[in-house]
Formats: sequence, structure tokens, C-alpha cells
Amino acid sequence: MELIRGIHNILPTHRGCVLTIGNFDGVHRGHAKVIANLRAKAEQYRLPAVLMTFEPQPQEMFAGNQAPARLSLLRDKLLLLDELGIDRVLCVNFNRAFANMTAEDFIEELLVKKLGVKYLVVGDDFCFGRQRQGHYAMLCRAGEKFGFAVESTQSFMVGSHRVSSTEVREQLAKGNLEQARRLLGHPYIMSGRVAHGQKIGRTLGFPTANIALKRLVVPVRGVFAVRVFWPGSDIYEGVANIGFRPTVNGQKCQLEVHIFDFNESIYGKSIEVELVAKIRDEQPFDSLEALQKQILNDADKARALFSNDAS
Repeated sequence: MELIRGIHNILPTHRGCVLTIGNFDGVHRGHAKVIANLRAKAEQYRLPAVLMTFEPQPQEMFAGNQAPARLSLLRDKLLLLDELGIDRVLCVNFNRAFANMTAEDFIEELLVKKLGVKYLVVGDDFCFGRQRQGHYAMLCRAGEKFGFAVESTQSFMVGSHRVSSTEVREQLAKGNLEQARRLLGHPYIMSGRVAHGQKIGRTLGFPTANIALKRLVVPVRGVFAVRVFWPGSDIYEGVANIGFRPTVNGQKCQLEVHIFDFNESIYGKSIEVELVAKIRDEQPFDSLEALQKQILNDADKARALFSNDAS
């Protein structure tokens, strides 16, 4: 899969494609259905299947901390899109200049002249261009004028159900990881590079791998049983806290993972953390001793959960 970072990197050789546009946050089963259809059209038209997405996601620029929680970082999204067979991803830098592009320029300059779109799939609620003046009906009219077909994602259901990123966020926020997994079609994984922390976990007998979550809003909070892996590694079991660590006055939401029966240094490694089951909400404790006792209890619950799964 080819990644084009920014409109300025679109080359003349990139012209001619079938295209879908959206955030594709989480890359859930509804997205997979849209992409499967796009791939079929790509074969029919003998053109690359291209996906346009945005970084940051538009609502993150407009709404900041009030934006919906981010399910997947760009790296995670690209891995999932590659598995689904997308040929090319155009990642547009969503900034003020791009947001101020007129709807007409978006269609004529970007879709028609630069990308040479022959078939386009978007949500029927998709809005674009300055002050969100562009809409689905405008794209349909432009398709008739410039010679490309337009289809709505409304057509693509999973059974009788329309899966959405909003629904996945709701299930994750409630701690319903199994339901979130069913909606996604894959486990919910958070990834990142292991960084040095305050080493408090080590003093409590529970050393942790600390990962900055790099999101304005985090979709899950609490303590979880997890599986952990990275390229070339075994799959390890563990327990993780996602939150602000109120007992030690934490200021940033981060992911801290204690890997069972593991004592190697993995600082600097990019690791994947699969959330398997929620154990409890995050809470403050009166002392480090009380926190230590609770972590021991959490670890026992996570081990028991994995032991039951194996039996």
C-alpha cells in the first residue's frame, strides 16, 4: 500500500482512481464493507482503490478537547487499511487552508484534476469545503458533469445494522470490549512507543511500560486485562491502567502496562496492547500502599481471566 502524505505530493501518475473519503476511525466492519465494494469497483474499472483521510481528524481541529475520542492513530489505521487491500492512502493535512478550500475547488482541483476520480463512495451526510458548503447532492451533480459515479455508504450494512465509529466509542466507554470487538471485526488495540516514566510501578513491585496515547480525547479509561506484543515477540499477558493516575497526581492520560512474568527492557520499542476485558474504573487511593494492594488484586483478576480463557 502506498501512502501519499499531503495534497502537494500527488503526482501525475496518481491520476485515475476509485476513491472513498472519510475519517475511517477504528476501521470497523462497516468501513470494511465499503472498502470491499471499492476494491470490486477498482477491479471493474482497472484502477487503484484509493482512500482519502485527514490528519488531524476535522473535528479535532474545530472542536479540540470537545471532539469525539480518537479510536485509532494514523499508524494503526494504515495497518488495518493495508490488511483490507487499499492500494493507496492520501492523508490530507487538515489545516485552516484546506478547511477554507471552496467546495467547487475541492471537486474540480482535487477530485477531478489531481486524482481523476472515476467512482466515489462517501457518506450521504458527508460535507466538505469552506463552511461545509459541499454535500452529497453537489457531488452527484459534479459526477454527471465531470464523468464520475457517486455512491453513498448508506448502501453498506452489516446484516440489518449500520455500524458506526460513534457506536464503537460508546461500547468502549462502557467497557463492553466484546461488543466493541464484534462491531470492529478485530480486537481493540492501542499502540505506541515505550517511554521512561516516574518508575513508581517499579517501587511497588509492578514495573510498567509507559505509553503516551497522543490523542486529544482517549476513548477508554480504567484497568484492563491485556495482551501485549511487538514485531518478533511472543504474545504476553498483563494488566494495564489507562488514565491520569490520580493517586500520584498524573497530568496526562497515558497507558501503563505491567507484563506478567517479564523482566526485559523494552524502552523505545513500539508495542501493541490488545484490551481483552475491563477489570474496574480508575480511582484514587489514599496511599501508595493502598494502590499497591489494589494492583495486586487487579493482577490476580487478570491472571484468573486468562486462566479461564485457556481452560
